Amino acid sequence: MDRTFGQSVRGRLPGRLLRGRRGPVAAVALTAAGLLTAAGLGIPGAAAGADRPLAGNGTQAGCTGQPAQPDFGPNVHVFDPSMPADTIQAQLDKDFNAQKDTQTAQFSEGRVAHLFKPGTYGVHDNVGYYTSVAGLGKNPDDVQINGDITVDAFNPSDQGSALQNFWRSAENMAVTPSSGNDRWAVSQAAPFRRMDIKGGLQLFPASYGYASGGYLADTRVSGQAASISQQQWYTRDSALGSWDGGVWNMVFSGTSGAPANTFPSPPETTLDTTPVSRDVPYLYVDSSGNYQVFRPALRTNASGPSWANGDTPGDSVPMTQFYVVKSGDTADTINNALSSGCNLFFTPGTYHLDKTLNVTWPDTVVLGVGYPTLVPDNGVDAMHVADVDGVRVKGLLFDAGTANSKSLLTVGDEGGSADHSKDPATLQDVFFRVGGQIAGKATTSLVVNSNNTIIDHVWAWRADHGNPGTVGWTTNTADTGVLVNGDNVEATGLFVEHYQKFQVIWNGQGGKTIFFQNEMPYDVPDQGSWNSAPGVTGYAAYKVGDNVTSHEAWGLGSYCFFDTNPAVASAHAFEVPQNAGVKLHSLLTVSLNHRGTITHVVNDTGDVTPDGTKPVNVTSYP
Repeated sequence: MDRTFGQSVRGRLPGRLLRGRRGPVAAVALTAAGLLTAAGLGIPGAAAGADRPLAGNGTQAGCTGQPAQPDFGPNVHVFDPSMPADTIQAQLDKDFNAQKDTQTAQFSEGRVAHLFKPGTYGVHDNVGYYTSVAGLGKNPDDVQINGDITVDAFNPSDQGSALQNFWRSAENMAVTPSSGNDRWAVSQAAPFRRMDIKGGLQLFPASYGYASGGYLADTRVSGQAASISQQQWYTRDSALGSWDGGVWNMVFSGTSGAPANTFPSPPETTLDTTPVSRDVPYLYVDSSGNYQVFRPALRTNASGPSWANGDTPGDSVPMTQFYVVKSGDTADTINNALSSGCNLFFTPGTYHLDKTLNVTWPDTVVLGVGYPTLVPDNGVDAMHVADVDGVRVKGLLFDAGTANSKSLLTVGDEGGSADHSKDPATLQDVFFRVGGQIAGKATTSLVVNSNNTIIDHVWAWRADHGNPGTVGWTTNTADTGVLVNGDNVEATGLFVEHYQKFQVIWNGQGGKTIFFQNEMPYDVPDQGSWNSAPGVTGYAAYKVGDNVTSHEAWGLGSYCFFDTNPAVASAHAFEVPQNAGVKLHSLLTVSLNHRGTITHVVNDTGDVTPDGTKPVNVTSYP
């Protein structure tokens, strides 16, 4: 939204000051020219669903000539414990100063990754926009940071809030905080994974300002994890010394030290285990100095970090089986690497695609660091994943192009019936943006057709603010954030905001969602243009298909802020078929600063949203 709230309004919002445009942001154009010919990468044309071509030593026969110690390009900084601490700190500070400012960096082309080889470091890394910080050890304790990995309300223009602290990450390190508490004050798209915090963890700004996060997984915190001013938070497969705070919707699964299940007072929803989960694939350096990517094994009914009792179960893929995508690569060069059997490692940058990227081999890993951003041009879809086992996509930002795409990422084929329960596709830290950077358009951001897919931390965002000319009801158009057609799909950490029709449509049987955060679109012009059916005002945020007979979800929050026209209403936030097999737990709605209303929480259950930014809670439905 395009306004600055006065102090009196901010004082009435317990968990969130609405994100607003902060003025013009310079747009930096990046164009890609091909550095490699398609012929230079080997075998073209892999059939969807076919077995991956193997050589006699078990490696992929078609993916040849890739180095074990690759050049990751200028935007990846690899640090070694033998380097002087002052040298490392100078690089960290330089990158932070370039990436910290909400006005200039939030919608810039800057992308960077800080990777620490095993060892001990005395540094402090302030983490700015589009920055990934990660250890290169096999386990978190292989990299020891005696200092801090920090996100705070860094800029005076943020007025002490962390509401726009998006697009940054920390992963696979041990941190001994200098003050006893590490600070990670973030909102959406800022994962904190595989961390060992030897002290406390504060998930709010030092100013105690507003924050709208967030996601934590496979992490151990020896002290207290405190959310305080966080509007919502999801913690998965972790171990906490204790937990304190929470505004509206705090959700835990498979986490020791989590609070009891007390929703709505306090607003904490706790599951003893996570039904199906898998840690993220990650880059590490082996004892020979070669790079590999570790692929964690599937877990069922998991509790605690996957590495808590030793090495994370799973296997490694050598970097010689990865094509390293760098600035200058085109859709043709990337597709040729995929078809030859290579996995992909995306380095930080923005990649314009004139063709859809097609992932066809089973068990392909597509891994990014430093928020590599895929922009489809001329109305193509950015990426399609075939209906095959075990594809893992992690760490990418899909940014809609100015010509409408039918989808940004599609997983599986419509009507596919294959059972992938033993080796599902996994989408982790995969983010979608329509508008903000450019005037993007996409009918649906994410379409999941494959059965058993795990959606683990997704933020699908139709922008409510951004560069001039990139945001508006008829400018950055997008119907739906997430469409699930596959059966037995599970979402752990689902954030979907501001789409113009249903935010989420779930048509598959046997679906599960643990934690959902949503804001309806701010900019609905009038009620007549925003009704889902005759006599039904507005669109639900989360719609389970009429033919679905089995679905279960926990910890679901939907908020409205109809700022363009506060007379607008939505009949309900959650729309589900009424049968015993469809169950929802811990639901809430809020009208932020009472701009518009949500009449009911789920179907015809739950009161209308009141004035005063107060939640309406439903403990269970039916």
